[in-house]
Amino acid sequence: MTGGANSDNAVTLRNLEKRFGDFIAVNRITLEVRTGEIFGFLGPNGAGKSTTIRMLCGILRPSAGNGTVAGFDILREAEEIKKNIGYMSQKFSLYEDLTVEENIDFYAGIYKIPGERRRRRKEWVIEMAGLTDHRRARTATLSGGWKQRLALGCAILHEPPIIFLDEPTSGVDPISRRNFWDLIYQLAGQGVTIFVTTHYMDEAEYCDRLALIYRGELIALGTPGELKTEQMREEIVEIACARPQELIAPIEKVSGVRHAALYGRGLHVVTENAAATIPAIEALLSERNVGVERIDKTAPSLEDVFVSLIEARDRQEAPQQEFAK
Repeated sequence: MTGGANSDNAVTLRNLEKRFGDFIAVNRITLEVRTGEIFGFLGPNGAGKSTTIRMLCGILRPSAGNGTVAGFDILREAEEIKKNIGYMSQKFSLYEDLTVEENIDFYAGIYKIPGERRRRRKEWVIEMAGLTDHRRARTATLSGGWKQRLALGCAILHEPPIIFLDEPTSGVDPISRRNFWDLIYQLAGQGVTIFVTTHYMDEAEYCDRLALIYRGELIALGTPGELKTEQMREEIVEIACARPQELIAPIEKVSGVRHAALYGRGLHVVTENAAATIPAIEALLSERNVGVERIDKTAPSLEDVFVSLIEARDRQEAPQQEFAK
């Protein structure tokens, strides 16, 4: 495929793999990201999210597999990919000793943005980031939210068609996170493709589609709604009661219960059969004289799906690991 070819997909991957010695960091991932889509890459720390993004950005060379980004081949055209994407890491990629303006000027130079366009884009970033009154301030003095918006602005100075955001809201406050996602929606509305990694479940809900990666493997793919309705084999029992944290261990011993976890002021219990489990849990709570406000079956959250799929994969691998011994 030649660079710039027309396609409904901004990113295509086929059996992408990355090995570091005997360790497989990314294991034969295949997926497509549509143009203009907000695509979320969801998984725990160490799952292979950042390694995958670095291969897509032309920073790491894949060990096997193939793919394209913005119409350019990830094996043969890494330098062209770098010119046609924006990349923002969780460390924001800013130079703390430089001022706001100096950081923008530095990235404008890297992207070789010409004079008048450079001036216009610089003013756009400063206004977008809310830094009009701080344009000459050292970047080190900015709050996390301001640094975040400045880093995004620097990453998209050259108006790339695809933006890769690697844990972009890590370490910033909830209001800054919400404001940041408002900007993401604006960019997507202009046709920009957003590829974002996150481990925040609430952020995952903002994405058009999600890929769940675990131990380097793609284990689920779909919209947030599809994942909650089609990927969750177990059922969820929601319990609103006193002292929920003390009840996790005893509830997990109830027949049919897979997992129990704190959820708000109560518990979410993953079970094989809610109708059979609810009476057993009610009996347990009665024995312990625990007051119950509510106990009933409920729709799964993304967090429930996330935990369920990972635990199912662990159960699947356990016999294989035991056999290997």
